[in-house]
Amino acid sequence: MKKLLSLGLVLALVFVLAACGNNNEPAANDKAANAPAASEVDAVTTASIVNTEEAFLNAISKDGTWIIATLGDMKIDQELVLEGEFKNKDVVARKIALYTQDEERNITASFKLTAPKLTVKSENARIQGGTFVGDVYVESNGFKLVKATVEGNLYFASEEVKATYDGSDAGVVTGVVEVKK
Repeated sequence: MKKLLSLGLVLALVFVLAACGNNNEPAANDKAANAPAASEVDAVTTASIVNTEEAFLNAISKDGTWIIATLGDMKIDQELVLEGEFKNKDVVARKIALYTQDEERNITASFKLTAPKLTVKSENARIQGGTFVGDVYVESNGFKLVKATVEGNLYFASEEVKATYDGSDAGVVTGVVEVKK
């Protein structure tokens, strides 16, 4: 069991390094020294590898990280809110990564995240490489499913937000995809 956990942590570290690249962004602890101007993004951070409910909830918060990478299946019995504005390589983005990968970025394991509801308030957010079990409510532009499945419904706050949805990256929704106000 310890060998499996060690291998999982090594693969997760490889994933973070490969996914993040060298973007010369300040670390999360440097926020105060590098506070953005009012017109800039709220935060610039590195990835967060999570394996507990508390760590996941902190990572998806407005003070969290641009990428939230899970190390296994997670079940959270409360509604989730992905909020805040973050940058990855100078592009506003958020990613819930429900997978691990090898050095060549091949997915080695996919995971399920289960919650009653996920509200997406971060622009250019995506769920990638696994399955979200629950309903997703998208309130911001640029949402994507990348090699991911939503076992539930996908609702958009408006027609304008829905028009920015990119479902072409092997994303699957088992329920309805519609505007719900």
